[in-house]
Amino acid sequence: MRTLLLGLDGVSLPVLDSVIESGVAPTIESLVGRSATGPLTSQLPPWTPSAWPSLYTGVNPGKHGVYGFLKFDGYDHDVVDATDVHAHALWELLDQRGYGSVVVNVPVTAPARAIDGAVIPGYISPEDPPGHPEGILGDVRDATGEYSVYGPMDTPGKAALPAIRSHARSRGDAFAHLVDRFDPDFGFLEFQQTDTVFHRRPEDREAIECVFGAVDDAVETALSAADPDTVVVVSDHGIGEYDGYEVRLNEILREWGNVSATAEGEGMPSWDAIARKRLQQGERGGTPDPGVAERAVAMLARLGLTSQRIERVLEPLGLAEPVAKLAPTDAVRAGTEQVDFPASTAYMRDRIELGVRLNLAGREPAGVVPAAEYDAVRDQLVARLRELTDPDGRPVFERVAPREAVFDGPYTEAAPDVVVVPRGFENFLNGSLLGDHFGTPREPWNHKRDGLVAITGPDVDTGGSLSDAHLFDVAPTVLSTLGVPRPERLDGTPLPVVSPSPVETYPPYEEMDGAAGAGEDVADRLAHLGYISEDR
Repeated sequence: MRTLLLGLDGVSLPVLDSVIESGVAPTIESLVGRSATGPLTSQLPPWTPSAWPSLYTGVNPGKHGVYGFLKFDGYDHDVVDATDVHAHALWELLDQRGYGSVVVNVPVTAPARAIDGAVIPGYISPEDPPGHPEGILGDVRDATGEYSVYGPMDTPGKAALPAIRSHARSRGDAFAHLVDRFDPDFGFLEFQQTDTVFHRRPEDREAIECVFGAVDDAVETALSAADPDTVVVVSDHGIGEYDGYEVRLNEILREWGNVSATAEGEGMPSWDAIARKRLQQGERGGTPDPGVAERAVAMLARLGLTSQRIERVLEPLGLAEPVAKLAPTDAVRAGTEQVDFPASTAYMRDRIELGVRLNLAGREPAGVVPAAEYDAVRDQLVARLRELTDPDGRPVFERVAPREAVFDGPYTEAAPDVVVVPRGFENFLNGSLLGDHFGTPREPWNHKRDGLVAITGPDVDTGGSLSDAHLFDVAPTVLSTLGVPRPERLDGTPLPVVSPSPVETYPPYEEMDGAAGAGEDVADRLAHLGYISEDR
């Protein structure tokens, strides 16, 4: 194999250093030790569903179109898939130049396009995703044993360490089998559990070392099978402790007169604590059924006794969780005070997007902000958000900017109108309507801006600096290691430790037909991890 790209989701240099010090990852330690290494600045937003497409296409979300786990059609939303990524992936560009690839477990790759080689999709796909060639997942399972897209930590409950270890190792076995079968020029193997363990068990050192030890075993298996000339290790973002506040932005916007709320069940539910706990316990609400309990709770909500108010009363008494276990999900939904999107002028529709969307007339189905007032309304929001301070008097955001100052491309329109960047990524955004503007971050660890990059190989200047490396630089760097021309529309450039390949014009991107059919299964898994709300 010419080049192997290894993806360690959510791993920063401090995290990797601590793992290496524990002695559980000797293969990765050896790789990094003979590599040019540095921090890899992620994009905005630095989350898996948008960052990996940016990494493997080399363009910003304004050019590929994915900003988070969800895509929106007016006020409705659905989970994204590969048909929403409107730019060529690395392996597709290589296919156009006659190079074969094996791609395993990379997020947002289902349904897979036909290439010379194989693709087994990863995160944000169905458990049995449509890969390439047809039937390839069954072939891998027959050859290597059990293989699943989602692991034991992706569902509620404390997963057993042997199951965690087996899941991570299965990636290496699958990759090795496909390399042996297809003999590719390029390989891409991604590990998601390196991120998940910090969302689920950030203080559990035994679990963290179990994950990285198993990933190290899988990397050793992959290296042995591929025998690559060049190895590039990357992460899509970093991860670390959140020492700031939970910022309930829709609650703040409500006080400013931008957000209207409803208890009539017509808006998108906010993340009320009771429903969230039920989701994390793995319980599904199913299709809403306005039964007796639901009608009664809805009536109480209309009178002002919402789920949020009940939660605030029950929590100090230690009764919130027992009640959550007993309360029907549909009844909780009916009693949840929600953002009334059609009646609001501006709102945060999805915390992962990092921004505020205006309810613009002529764009949103029931837009209330006239086009002639768009600039004035947005400018006022930008100014107020820049001045917003936390209870300690510190700025909440390190940057507040119009979307066109952050994104560039034909899909910029899909972005929030105002982009907000939490200070140091220590503040946690939350769209809930919970009364208070600030609280304790729901997750003690979450995403940071800086990931990592390490490159080694006979043609790599391993003593060179990677201090300015950016996520967009990965794709042109990989193409350069293969001597393949890079498309002129890329936003990144080859990192200075490799010889840059020339720039050429490629055929325009052609849209894919069909969707992965992720639906309820994927949305439930994302809800369990706290990424999206219950009502879809």
